[in-house]
Amino acid sequence: MSIAHLRREQATSIHVTNRIPAFAVVLLLLSLAIQPARAQTLKVLYNFSNGTDGGIPNSIMVRDQAGNLYGTTEEGGDINSSNCNPPQGCGTVFKVTARGKETVIYDFKNNPDAAYPGAGLSQDSAGNFYGTTFLGGASNMGTVYKLDKTGKETVLYSFTGGHDGGNPFSTVIFDPEGNLYGTTEIGGDTAGCRIGDMNGCGVVFKISPSGKFSVLHRFNGYDGADPEAGLVRDEAGNLYGTTFAGGITSCHNGGCGTVFKLDPAGKETVLLKFNVPGTGGIFPSGPLIRDAAGNLYGTTEWGGDLSCNQQVGCGTVFKLDKTGKETVLYKFKLGADGGLPNGPLVQDAAGNLYGTTYSGGILSCNGGDGCGVIFKLDTAGKETPLYKFKDGSDGKQPNGGLVRDSAGSLYGTTPGNFASTWGSVFELKP
Repeated sequence: MSIAHLRREQATSIHVTNRIPAFAVVLLLLSLAIQPARAQTLKVLYNFSNGTDGGIPNSIMVRDQAGNLYGTTEEGGDINSSNCNPPQGCGTVFKVTARGKETVIYDFKNNPDAAYPGAGLSQDSAGNFYGTTFLGGASNMGTVYKLDKTGKETVLYSFTGGHDGGNPFSTVIFDPEGNLYGTTEIGGDTAGCRIGDMNGCGVVFKISPSGKFSVLHRFNGYDGADPEAGLVRDEAGNLYGTTFAGGITSCHNGGCGTVFKLDPAGKETVLLKFNVPGTGGIFPSGPLIRDAAGNLYGTTEWGGDLSCNQQVGCGTVFKLDKTGKETVLYKFKLGADGGLPNGPLVQDAAGNLYGTTYSGGILSCNGGDGCGVIFKLDTAGKETPLYKFKDGSDGKQPNGGLVRDSAGSLYGTTPGNFASTWGSVFELKP
């Protein structure tokens, strides 16, 4: 079982039972130039075997100008290493070309090397990749690593699980000076985490170009806990992110999550605390995105339509403006529209949002809960499922988010169905 699946099962104990049937709509078109069926056609570029090629890709990818895709797998790679629980492997960094040829760029080796990269990659202007691993490193509490263009890996920092944090699960980001910023799920204020977690509520960290590591903020529960989703930065150097738990600690036995801002001096402001009962969503999952006007957009896994999922809701897409006002743009119903959105959004030039859901879609799939969808949400709040996963070679339960090219094609991964495939890289053309 992947790290992401294990964490999700621990965090979400309510089984999805309310299901809304999907209705087929047949459209007769006279113009051959308009072919909506193509928007529902997904091309699998590569299927992983969980062998030396890797397995369980579970994070957003990076795409270069030539159309090559780069990402990570949580397992596979060096499957014969005694450090990596053979034949599971410790994960890989991979490349998939536009024609579907896969190459493993690096095999993780576990401590003192890194292991189990649950987060995606970031790339600098020189072509080097940076990322985090959930485990590995000197203390087996995770790492930040660099991979240069020749495939040489360097561990930039090994977490201890103490005041410096531990178990990073988010993609790192850069500022113009080359500093790296990221989050860890645990560690930090290990004695003062207010939700009863003696492992700490997580931190926001910074690594300078010279390799100096510093903690910018330690969460205490009231201001958030479990910042698993990563960060976004504005032009003034402020950082924005979400925490999966914390905030209103009476909500669901530990808080239902927050949206926070961290200024360049490290001062934190909680912009939003999610709560139930209510329709504003709970448990923000994917990282935020920010538009040119400074509005923030994100998803919550639960909340929204409280008639769904045993009255806890099936998730939302939300907007937070510069004044801190939240607007729910869409409430999922766990029907053909999808349910439990859990990855980052991507926005096109017209302001339309695209994302994935973990469930919903074809409700006969995955025991009746659906195998997830790729969706579009237009500026008027109309949601359209662009593709519904079938649990075949396409996989199921997409979790990593999407990359969009200039032609409007979407690229992403599924973690696999563990029967015929251990994950896929896909392309969805407009």
